[in-house]
Amino acid sequence: MDLEDLRRLRRARDVMDRDYAEPLDVPALARVALMSPGHFSRGFRAAYGETPYSYLMTRRVERAKALLRRGDLSVTEVCFAVGCTSLGSFSSRFTELVGEPPSAYRSRDHGAGAPIPACVAKVRTRPVRNGEAPGAAGS
Repeated sequence: MDLEDLRRLRRARDVMDRDYAEPLDVPALARVALMSPGHFSRGFRAAYGETPYSYLMTRRVERAKALLRRGDLSVTEVCFAVGCTSLGSFSSRFTELVGEPPSAYRSRDHGAGAPIPACVAKVRTRPVRNGEAPGAAGS
């Protein structure tokens, strides 16, 4: 993969980071990267070690965790606020990445983490995929 492809993939990844709550799919992200959907999906997986969908859902779960810690929104409201359209799929993915259902996460006391700076909390609470070491997800 050449540097130009990596730059284009990074542009699409930046869109996922920024616009995670928007309805994003592989064809739309491939257009951002100026690639065909198949080339984009293969290149993204090769560059970042996961599919575009998996990366996007991790971003959504990260944001959902922050919203659930606040406690002022229901799990359903959080699901839709982060761009998911299916409560069942959202809950399954959340449970897979976090290790507990969103309702259990929401009801837990998160006060002990209040004094931790947001930048540190984001790294320490990042959802872990498939036995990956915490904080090893790359840039």
